[in-house]
Amino acid sequence: MQSEALYSSLCAGPFIIAGPCVLESYELAEDTAFAVAEAARAAGLFAVFKSSFDKANRSSLGGFRGPGLAKGLEWLSRIGAKTGLPVITDIHETHEVAPVAEAVDILQIPAFLSRQTALLQAAARSGRVVNVKKGQFLAPWDMKPLLEKLLTTGNKKIMLTERGSSFGYNNLVVDMRSFPVMRELGVPVIMDATHAVQLPGGQGASSGGDRRYVPTLAKAAVAVGADGIFLECHPNPDEALCDGPNSLELANLPALLQDLAALWKLCRKDALS
Repeated sequence: MQSEALYSSLCAGPFIIAGPCVLESYELAEDTAFAVAEAARAAGLFAVFKSSFDKANRSSLGGFRGPGLAKGLEWLSRIGAKTGLPVITDIHETHEVAPVAEAVDILQIPAFLSRQTALLQAAARSGRVVNVKKGQFLAPWDMKPLLEKLLTTGNKKIMLTERGSSFGYNNLVVDMRSFPVMRELGVPVIMDATHAVQLPGGQGASSGGDRRYVPTLAKAAVAVGADGIFLECHPNPDEALCDGPNSLELANLPALLQDLAALWKLCRKDALS
């Protein structure tokens, strides 16, 4: 899908971004992508497939990072072609922008890198849709100057994602005021309902989390105006190689999307008409 048409679809919303945190194997990623596509279609929602070729910010050196740039992009490109879903993945350094932009539809800036000016502007200059996760250390109004960095490139296809704010050690909290504040900036705003229940570094050498509260936060965000919901999901989260504690079990995705679709229809006059 061309970037302009894709962004128009995202702006029209509502939509979901879903998939496993990291590419563990091609087969798992492809199976998950088809399951995401089917669940979204049944709920009447626009869907984007998400997974990372490299998790560069693991808690410990021994954490699984993924297949790497070359193999990961080849997998993501194949999955997008086979499922028909737009694909989003993280970038971490400016040299990754060009090859990633050739393989996927949306470039994502991780929360920890959300103020990296060179990375933001390089991503925007690619011409792709860019999704920026709000840093855990930022207030929602801090996203305005960040957005301005992106817009100076001439690329207006920008989205912003709430993923919780630091709340003491190893915990996050979501301020629901973030959604109306960031929507006033004139771009789609997404709720990352799975990373918001993460307990960063909560297991010492890895992050913990509590997936029980993913549906609660997703529904609350829809009610206060989120345009999209970001959901990392896995067939067996307890065996996932990254972010398992806060990932949604894939089998629970269809029911949650049905609930979210109903809420969007109730809360947005233009949704699912």
